Amino acid sequence: MARPKQDREPSMFDVARVAGVSHQTVSRVLNEHPNVRAETRARVQAAIGELGYRRNDAARALATGRSRVLGVVAPRSTLFGPVSMLAAFDERAAAAGFSVNIGQVRALDRPAIDEAVQRHLDQRVAGLVVLAPVTALDGALDHLPTDVPHVLVNGDPARGGASVRIDQVAGARLATRHLLDAGHRTVWHVGGPADWFDAVGRLAGWEAELRAAGIAPPPPVAGDWTAASGYRAGELLGRMPEVSAVFAANDAMAMGVLRALSELGRDVPGDVSVVGFDDAPESGYLIPPLTTVRQDFDAVAHEALGLLLEQLEGRGAPRRVEVPPALVERASVAPPPS
Repeated sequence: MARPKQDREPSMFDVARVAGVSHQTVSRVLNEHPNVRAETRARVQAAIGELGYRRNDAARALATGRSRVLGVVAPRSTLFGPVSMLAAFDERAAAAGFSVNIGQVRALDRPAIDEAVQRHLDQRVAGLVVLAPVTALDGALDHLPTDVPHVLVNGDPARGGASVRIDQVAGARLATRHLLDAGHRTVWHVGGPADWFDAVGRLAGWEAELRAAGIAPPPPVAGDWTAASGYRAGELLGRMPEVSAVFAANDAMAMGVLRALSELGRDVPGDVSVVGFDDAPESGYLIPPLTTVRQDFDAVAHEALGLLLEQLEGRGAPRRVEVPPALVERASVAPPPS
């Protein structure tokens, strides 16, 4: 294939001429359309490399009203889950040829969400991803523009439309069942904030697994996702001799529980077994290493991007996807003391 002599930047039509295909075929290859033969795709990619063609995304946005930019709306947070979700989505989107604009909101209400969405729309984003983990954000989603592809991540499990979430109920049941299988007669729970859908799901899973075993759930202890609240819960539970197993709704609170139990002279796992939720990077390096439930944030990002692409390409109706979690067994669980 010979590169045409020209003083201008190569165009899509130049790529089509060198590859011996139509410019529509080049467009399909650039947009990763599945209905392109492998041999044709290879010829187009070879022509792109030979010509040094670079797609003009600014011109494409003006022509189509859409860009190769995706907008993300999320609460401002330093918590492990939301931060990990944003990082995973940014990485997945980049691999698919999209850049990501993240709009984090301080106030969890409709005006803040509306403002963040409008900023993204002003930039002609191709689609929106909305992280709505708390009940206060749910009503604001009723006003998202219907003509812009969007996906809800870790929001209300009862809401319709395109959404992806980790199965929090299943994860909590895994944690609770693991403690029961170790021989504990019941499991105490340190819960997250009641206005977070994740906390509600983990509480429901803990209760469901205990009831399935014929055990009446003991009163849960309220936390707020922080290690400090886990420490306070641990001070309470550690003084109760009947407590031999604790499931904390995230790893940070589990760390607080471990600290409180240690200060009270209760050995983990000899006296009390502890399970967390998240599999934060430091969880495997605690004393003892923490058994926990791993959330696959990369899988969530992959599914969210896939749901957006389905809408952009007009493929089928919006779907709801649940990603299964996995139990990570470490040294913080043992049979109860005799």
